Amino acid sequence: MLDQEDINKFRNVSISPSHHIIDGNQCRSISGKTSDVLSPLNGKVLCSISSGDEKDVQLAVQTSRKSFTDRRWSGQAPNMRKKIMHKWADLIEAETLELCILGVRDNGTNISMAIKAEVGSAIATIRYYAEAIDKIYGQIAPNVEGSLGLIHKEPVGVVAVIVPWNFPLMIGAWKLGPAIAAGNSVILKPAESASLALLRISELALEAGLPPGVLNVVTGKGSIVGEALALSNDIDAIVFTGSGYVGRQLLQNSAKSNLKRCYLELGGKSPNIIFNDVKDIVEAAKISATGIFRNSGQVCIAGSRLLIQNDIYKDFMVEMARFSAKISPGDPLDLSSPSGAINNLNQLEQNLKFVDIAQKEGGNLYMGGRRVMQDTGGYFMEPTIITNVKISDIVAQKEVFGPVLAVSTFETEEEAVSLANSTDYGLAAGVWTSDLSRAHRMVRSIKSGLVHVNTYGGSDLTVPLGGMKQSGNGYDKSLHAFDKYLNLKSAWIQLD
Repeated sequence: MLDQEDINKFRNVSISPSHHIIDGNQCRSISGKTSDVLSPLNGKVLCSISSGDEKDVQLAVQTSRKSFTDRRWSGQAPNMRKKIMHKWADLIEAETLELCILGVRDNGTNISMAIKAEVGSAIATIRYYAEAIDKIYGQIAPNVEGSLGLIHKEPVGVVAVIVPWNFPLMIGAWKLGPAIAAGNSVILKPAESASLALLRISELALEAGLPPGVLNVVTGKGSIVGEALALSNDIDAIVFTGSGYVGRQLLQNSAKSNLKRCYLELGGKSPNIIFNDVKDIVEAAKISATGIFRNSGQVCIAGSRLLIQNDIYKDFMVEMARFSAKISPGDPLDLSSPSGAINNLNQLEQNLKFVDIAQKEGGNLYMGGRRVMQDTGGYFMEPTIITNVKISDIVAQKEVFGPVLAVSTFETEEEAVSLANSTDYGLAAGVWTSDLSRAHRMVRSIKSGLVHVNTYGGSDLTVPLGGMKQSGNGYDKSLHAFDKYLNLKSAWIQLD
């Protein structure tokens, strides 16, 4: 367990410039260009990273293809690959303190969240998929006598992984774990504002024994590096978590090139529905507040739309405001801080703009709505609740990706379903009710990849995470994640 004294020793440690990792070596961009990383804690330059372009991507692709073709990784015995991945997790665990602090200074997540949801999650994920390596089998098809049908599972090949800035280690591990466990070679493109922790765990993968060239990392702008990855004719699949706009660009560029598989997790506008038969209003409000305001609302499954049945609205909002106020941001490197910073200034300004627009459209500013802790130079915003939100309002339709909650009311179960399904997204949802039959009806009726019942945000690695509608396709987490990284090959054998 981390303590505050240990954290304070590392909060101001200088960070060396970081570079790409290609073929097992750190290397500068071919162009020599770098970019500054600004810490969201104080707005100051934290370090610099190499700023890649098409030439760096080309080199990484060539290296990845070579490593996959010569089977330096996929050709190893499953038990050996398993041992290497477990050692990788062990090395990450040994650097928990350093990785947590590095991540907080880079992306703004509060340290308590980083311990569990970043480093802790990455360790658990890599171990989960390590254990699955020797447990993924092919199949024998039922055939007529004299024929044998075999179904083999083979790695896809070269996989590009593009990771967002909000939970880089957690989401990165969700993709790196199964992709590498399946025997693929991977090119990782971290967010330019949250690259440092992912670069470090990639170095640790090499230290654990992952062969050079199996995991390559190219840092830089998404509009340059991400586009080059999507346009490459020698990448077999691309997996991405981020905005719908970028997802569409990746999909288009994949189609323009070699029709590579393109798996997209594109966020959500998740409804959290409170029925009047909720067992415990206080508990529901407490968890609902955490469901939207943890990590300053920078969570893809955040319960950003609160739908409350009319007759409990006032009572629920009193408790909701009380618990929301307790999740106000503080020093992200203080263990007592319930929330951290917004990742970057542009995102903060967008969040504040959403609040302004919501009020112009008729919403009421129930609490919050301001930038806070400006004296730090960092990017902080208080928990914000907008009530009287109409389903047509922008704040009810667009993903804010910040600590902004849109509140609406409903009369009937049918109306709740209609409101829940009235956006283009379908990533997550929540339902609070004591009626078991109603719970099952809502799970079936809500168009969402994940539906929480009498909780919010508590699922683990055993269940998949993926969306419907414009929240994307494909699944992270669970054994279902392997589907993205394995090809099926059938063999039809005529027996003597």
